[in-house]
Amino acid sequence: MRSDSPDQPVARSLRRDLARWRQLPSAAWLAALIAGEPVSAAPPGQWRLFEVGFGAEQAFSLGHIPGAGYLDTKELEQAPLWNKVADHALLELLLGHGIRHDTTVVLYGRNTLAAARAAHLMLYAGVADVRLLDGGFAAWQSAGLASAAGAPRRCCPVDEFGCAFPARPEYLIDTRQARELLARPDGALVSIRTWNEFIGRTSGYDYIAAKGEIAGARWGRSGRDDDVNSMSEFHHPNGTMRSAAAIRGIWDQAGVESSRRTAFYCGTGWRASLAFFYAWLMDWQHISVYDGGWCEWCRDPDNPVVRRVAAPGASPERGVRLTGAA
Repeated sequence: MRSDSPDQPVARSLRRDLARWRQLPSAAWLAALIAGEPVSAAPPGQWRLFEVGFGAEQAFSLGHIPGAGYLDTKELEQAPLWNKVADHALLELLLGHGIRHDTTVVLYGRNTLAAARAAHLMLYAGVADVRLLDGGFAAWQSAGLASAAGAPRRCCPVDEFGCAFPARPEYLIDTRQARELLARPDGALVSIRTWNEFIGRTSGYDYIAAKGEIAGARWGRSGRDDDVNSMSEFHHPNGTMRSAAAIRGIWDQAGVESSRRTAFYCGTGWRASLAFFYAWLMDWQHISVYDGGWCEWCRDPDNPVVRRVAAPGASPERGVRLTGAA
């Protein structure tokens, strides 16, 4: 049996470079928790484990982390803008899965962005202890840990959330609030999109026709230019989070600082949710997600949009000029 001593592997696997290090557990920590072994930062009460995916029920049934339930992002957001569902629907979903404000919820995904989307919305709702498995399901598999097949675990529904809902409405802003943030001298609307999306070479999505970027937005980076599911700027090759110092360094280059009122956005919310979660882990105080993102912003012709032209071979930081409204 593992000891709870800081000198033991489970304790060493936790991210002490983060203010909220308890909220980014490793696969080793989760395996010990599931096995009933003592771990550092153990949940203080009831806890739930969920895999989060988009239409991935079949993949889940073939193999998942033992004891996990399943959440589908189709229950959290809705077409055509893929914004959050109405508050009453989000509350009903959480209660149906046995989640109160004081339930510890551990989330993971085959795509960590899906789990981050759920994590952000649970924090918005008011779940106080939300944890995201560092590296997701791939980290679990890479550690050689056993998977289980079959149906998801069903939790008993609860009747009440236990606090005001949503408890943290400031964690999510709409288009009007995004415009207001752009006008603030201490505000930053931060694009978590690829370079090709940011300069307007591509929209990034087959269901978004418009190319360009929100005028006045800062580029907070994401990942590979050809993959809107990539957050490689923020991750080690194995998919685990880079150091807080490394991520702060990326954002410092764009003038994205913890002292600013910052809203992250992307195309439809997934990448922005992960950037939000990482900033939250670092204890940034004034952060939110602009839920509508590029998908909603570009649909209103009154919203200012720019496209950029990159010089041949230019780096993402240089050789770019604006071309006005897209």
